Amino acid sequence: MSYARPAQDPHPDRPAMSVVAHRGASEDAPEHTLAAYRKAIEDGADALECDVRLTADGHLVCVHDRRVNRTSNGRGAVSALELADLASLDFGSWKEEALGGETFGAEAPYRRSGVFGGEAPDRQNEDPERTSVLTLERLLELVADADRRVELAIETKHPTRWAGQVEERLVELLGRFGYTKPAISADRPSPVRVMSFSARSLHRVRAAAPAIPVVYLMQFLTPRYRDGRLPAGVGIAGPGIRILRAHPEYVAKAHRAGNQVHVWTVNEPDDVVLCQELGVDAVITNRPKQVRRQLGLG
Repeated sequence: MSYARPAQDPHPDRPAMSVVAHRGASEDAPEHTLAAYRKAIEDGADALECDVRLTADGHLVCVHDRRVNRTSNGRGAVSALELADLASLDFGSWKEEALGGETFGAEAPYRRSGVFGGEAPDRQNEDPERTSVLTLERLLELVADADRRVELAIETKHPTRWAGQVEERLVELLGRFGYTKPAISADRPSPVRVMSFSARSLHRVRAAAPAIPVVYLMQFLTPRYRDGRLPAGVGIAGPGIRILRAHPEYVAKAHRAGNQVHVWTVNEPDDVVLCQELGVDAVITNRPKQVRRQLGLG
């Protein structure tokens, strides 16, 4: 796919649209692996996006699905497994291995289970940064060690068996890295924000750490929020790209209400152009390098 067509910025007075790497540079490397996030930083992403879940022994790990079946060679719910259990699994070969020249993708579970006669990969020769489960603590260390400002957008997954323990552990961990302190200045907000489809989750974070910005994710535009307003204490809307295609006027309404708009998941060139034309503040994408190139940022 070509990204030669540049996106013309119709809002030159606004800050440049931020490019957020969805689960890292997840088109080029296995999602939520250290390799995917290193690649995103190398590609110039302004921010990294991750999903977090709590293990049975209280560790926050970067895994999207409730179960590990799709993205590893194991089975079971993250919440029922301990970190040591997850550390023994391969979280990368589903992306790397090929069958008839094609990436496994959705067929990975069948390959791993032997439907295609496959065997487990040889873990002695693998790159652990492409195959090991990633803890949020390790991702925070990566961001802290970056040679430039890299923001982090953390999504709490709901519902979960751990209820408010996810937010409690998250705020505790962010506090250890100094991210719960008030922003230095209004034009330099906290580099970390918390996202969720659950307004209750965001309320818990705001109550425990008021300095951390929160993003209300939306899969559908409900009548309650069509005028651009958001739940109390939330200043950033997180609509899916389908909402903008169907309701392009939403961005202006959100801005008039004093809110930013961060859109997911923006991979297609036409969608990048749409977001640019509407004055979106940030796009979350699997392909940060290509999107930045299209925007003329690199």
